[in-house]
Amino acid sequence: MIESPYARRRRRSSARHRGQEGPAASSPPAQDPEPDPREVARAIVLRQLTASAKSRKQLEDKLADRNVSEDVAREVLDRFEEVDLVDDAQYAELYVRSRASARKLSRAAIRRELATRGVTGEIAESALEQRTDEDERADAAELVRRKLPAGLDLTDRAARDKAERRLVGMLGRKGYPPGLAFAVVKEELEERSGASVEHDEIGEEHPGTP
Repeated sequence: MIESPYARRRRRSSARHRGQEGPAASSPPAQDPEPDPREVARAIVLRQLTASAKSRKQLEDKLADRNVSEDVAREVLDRFEEVDLVDDAQYAELYVRSRASARKLSRAAIRRELATRGVTGEIAESALEQRTDEDERADAAELVRRKLPAGLDLTDRAARDKAERRLVGMLGRKGYPPGLAFAVVKEELEERSGASVEHDEIGEEHPGTP
């Protein structure tokens, strides 16, 4: 029988807990009745959702880590979905907006992050439709403007090339494709260079009095 990913995670979690706790103590067994596993699972899920929004997979992982059986986890999470307390589509839409706003990540980067949280396929793509090509270009340009050193001498070819490589690499780490990254960096450097020239010309026309 093939072991499910949930069962593998639960087994690894159990092994970790056994290792941390060491050998079982020789004290007499506890007399308290065993808690209802469904109530335990519900309490875990509610605590997780109170802390922050979670995808179904994130909640499954947490339940597996707490040694909740796969059948109980499925039953409890199905019920949470029925009452709209667990909703991967809504979670994905909120996640896309948050990561784009706070980190200026590209759609490709956000797609990868959603996948690690178990949100893929149509649900992920529908949420990512909130972001347009124009949105991504504007965010990339904003990132470049933030990272451009104020005192950068753009007439120094070596310094300019170094800054260009660093900025393109920064956009790449945010998930922006190379073509877009190079285009945006070049555009922003040219704009900064043009603004510097214009500033210098104004200074020449209106020199300060000694």
